[in-house]
Amino acid sequence: MAMDILPCVGNASASRQRLLYCANQGLLLHAIPENYGGKGNGFADLVSAHEALGKACVDPGLLLSINAHLWGSVFPILNYGNAEQQAAYLRQLMTGQLLGGHAITEPQAGSDLNGLEMTAISTEAGFVLDGHKRYITNTPIADLLVVYARLDNKLSAFIVHNDDIGVKFLDAPQVSGCQTATMGDVILEHALIPHSRQLGKTASGNIMIQQALELERAFVFAGLCGVMDWQLDKVVKFSRERKVGGVHLGKNQAISHKIADMRLRLDTAKLWVHECARLKDRHQRITLASAQTKLFAAEAFLQSSLDAVQIMGSNALTVGSPMAGLVNDALSSRLFSGSSEIQKNIIAALLGTGDGYK
Repeated sequence: MAMDILPCVGNASASRQRLLYCANQGLLLHAIPENYGGKGNGFADLVSAHEALGKACVDPGLLLSINAHLWGSVFPILNYGNAEQQAAYLRQLMTGQLLGGHAITEPQAGSDLNGLEMTAISTEAGFVLDGHKRYITNTPIADLLVVYARLDNKLSAFIVHNDDIGVKFLDAPQVSGCQTATMGDVILEHALIPHSRQLGKTASGNIMIQQALELERAFVFAGLCGVMDWQLDKVVKFSRERKVGGVHLGKNQAISHKIADMRLRLDTAKLWVHECARLKDRHQRITLASAQTKLFAAEAFLQSSLDAVQIMGSNALTVGSPMAGLVNDALSSRLFSGSSEIQKNIIAALLGTGDGYK
C-alpha cells in the first residue's frame, strides 16, 4: 500500500481531514462484509493495510483516531445495530462522511466498568442521559459517539449526536501523547436521545465494551508495528552512516545489541497482531490474545522508542524529528484501551488466578 506521509498537524480541522483522507483510501472498509459496503475481506487484510499506514504516516495519534472510530462506532453498529441504525450510519461512517468513537471512561471510574455512573432514564420523549465522560478520543471532531450509561442500573449503549440537546463534545483536556488524536470530555446534561438510538439491548453494555476493547487492543498495534518498522529503518541507517573512532556506530556491540532487540520486539509484536487476525478470521475469541498483544506490544513500543533515542542521541532530539515524540506516544500506548497492569489482570483471570474478568 503506497501512501505519502501525511502532514502532522494537531488542530481539530486537520485531524478530521486526515481521517477523511484515510477513508478515501478505503482504510475503513476492511473486515466488513460487502453487503454493508465493505471490502468483504478479513482481519489479515486490515492488519496489512494498517501496518502500511503506520509506516507511511509515523503518527500514532492518527492510528488511535482510526481505531477509536472503527472499534468504537463502526463495528458496534455493525454487530449490534438494527437494520434502521445500520442503514442510517454504517456507510457514512465507513466513507468518513460521519466520524465517531465511543465514550466509556469517566473521571472517577477510569477503566472500572462497575464504577461508571452516567445514567439514562427512559421517558415518553426518549432517553434522558446525564453524566461526564473523560479522555474520549475523537470527541472534538466526532459527529456521533457510542455512549455507555446505566439504564435501570444496567450498562447500556446509546448513539449520541454532537448536536443533540444537552450534549457537549469538548476539546479538553488534551494529553501530551498521540496529540493528533483529538481528545476531550463529553458532558451530558439532561441530554434527550430518541428511543431509536439505543444500540443493542438493555444491559448489553458490558459485553459490547469488552468486545470493542478487545478489537482495539489487538489492532491498534497493527499500525504501531508500522511505526516501529519505520523507527528501526531509521536507526539502522543512522548506525551505518555515523562513525565513531573511524568505525560505523553499528559495529559497537552495545549499539548492535539494542538494534537486534528492536527487531526482535517488532517481529514478536507483529506475530501477536497477526495471531489476533488469524483468530478473528476463524471467528474465534481473542480475549486472551488481545490482552497479550496489548501488553507485549505497548511495552515493546516504549522500550524501542527509548532505545532509538539513545542510539541516535541528540539527532533524535532535533526539532522536526519525530523520534523523541514517539517516546511520549509509546507511554500513552501503555495506558489507552486499558493499562499494562489491567492486561495482566485479564491474563491472570483467564488463567484462573487473580481477580475475575467481568
